[in-house]
Amino acid sequence: MVVRTLLVLFLVVRFLRAVVVSGWQTLRVILRSRRRRPTMALVRVGFAPMSETGAALLGCMVSLTPGTTTIDIDMGRRELLLHVLDASDTRPLLKVIRRDFEPALVRLFGRAREA
Repeated sequence: MVVRTLLVLFLVVRFLRAVVVSGWQTLRVILRSRRRRPTMALVRVGFAPMSETGAALLGCMVSLTPGTTTIDIDMGRRELLLHVLDASDTRPLLKVIRRDFEPALVRLFGRAREA
């Protein structure tokens, strides 16, 4: 129980940090948009094997970070379809998902059951 609580706290701290960083990045994109229009796009992002609950929470966390919106979650392909405000460099987004969100979600919600 203690490990699970610490894992949730760890995930919350990482999420809050991602919200702040994404907020600043989104503000920069908005301020630059007068000179250069951002490259908006739909991007498919694979995610680690996890339960439907974990994938739904991942989609919510991604949507709550400024600049991204989860459009669809494909459990069969283990992919999120995201609308990204600035798709000129999606590496930081992938890094946040893979490093900050996925490991804790997989530990909290387990892996998806294979059919």
